[in-house]
Order: sequence, then C-alpha cells, then structure tokens
Amino acid sequence: MFTAAIFDMDGLLIDSERPIMAAWIAAARTLDVELSHAQYLQCVGLAMVESKQILAELLGGTAAYQHAAAQVTAALQLERADGDVRPLFPIKPGAAELLAALRGRGTRCAVASSSTRGQIAACLGSLDVLHHFEAFAGGDEVARAKPDPALYRLAAERLGVDPADCVAFEDSENGAKAALAAGMRVVVVPDLKHPPEAIVAQAFHVLDSLHDAMPHVPRWFP
Repeated sequence: MFTAAIFDMDGLLIDSERPIMAAWIAAARTLDVELSHAQYLQCVGLAMVESKQILAELLGGTAAYQHAAAQVTAALQLERADGDVRPLFPIKPGAAELLAALRGRGTRCAVASSSTRGQIAACLGSLDVLHHFEAFAGGDEVARAKPDPALYRLAAERLGVDPADCVAFEDSENGAKAALAAGMRVVVVPDLKHPPEAIVAQAFHVLDSLHDAMPHVPRWFP
C-alpha cells in the first residue's frame, strides 16, 4: 500500500518530551514560578518561535525565558552514569524493531522533524538507528514549521516519492495536520497529549506504541 514511511522524531522515535518538560518545570522553579504540566503541554507540537512566546509569558518575560532556557540547555546535555556518557533521550518502545523490519522489506524511510538536521543526526546516531533513514528534513530547513506541510513535502521530495505513497508516523496534533496537508496518510502514536477527535477521525490508524505497528507491516508495506 505504501512505498515509504516518514517519521517524526521527538515524542515518536525518541522519548524526549518528558525530560524536556521536566527540565522546563525545574528551571521555572528557580524563578519562583510553578509551571504546571497542563501549562507546558500548550507548547507540545509547536514551532520553537511559538513555544518560546508561550513560555516567556508563563515565566514572566523574555529575560526570565532566557534564564530558564540556559538551564534547560545545560540539563539536557548528555548525562553521565558510572563514568559513561549516555544519551539523555532513550528510544521509544518498538521504534528500533519497526525500523529494522521496514529496512528488511526495502521500505524507504525518512525523518521530518521540527528539530534541526544536526539534532536529528546527533539523537538518532547516538541510538544507532540513523542508518535506517535515507533522508532527513529538519525544522531549520523550512520557512514554516508544523502544522505547515513543508517538512513532510521536503522529506518526500528527498526520498523521490509521491506524498500519496507515504505513511507518516506522528505523535502530535500539529504533526498529524502537517502530514495530512502534505497528502499523506497518518498513523498517530500519542505521547504526552492524545490527539483531538478531529485528528483521530482523519488518521489511518491510532496506535498505543510503535510495537503495535509491527503486525501491520506486511499489509502496509508489501
């Protein structure tokens, strides 16, 4: 049915949203601001410019935002455990298995992430799954972020495939909207936020984890 699979990264391939949220909540406390989970979730799936504006308002202004952002950046560097440097963001359950299965079938795969190309390469390289992807489209390469379809269109273009022949794997509402607007079918795997009913109704499938995609692989990628 599909010749290619295009994946979001944060919250879909890597479990990054939770530690990022925890880092912002901790940084807010140093400013005597209690940033709640619900408040932070307003930023999930948004472009950096939009999330920066929301967080600046919640934290008390641009200076407060910059202070907190510096602490978040420091907290999200590689962590050390027993002298070993390890990726801060672990791979999501089922991701490695699904990517290996798709590669085994000759299915072409790409990443379409709001993170920069450098961040994509660093995160996926540290988890030994970078080799499964033929193409990447990063948020620093398009003028408008998700829900604009530019990232997904760029990923399909770099694979050399028609968007209609692609299935996108997404965790966020804005990501799903972007893939749909690009003309792709969307498999939604919710992370911190469950998508609204309007997105669920348009999704090709909604799964609890990437593990649950495995039984569908022979049918979706003949």
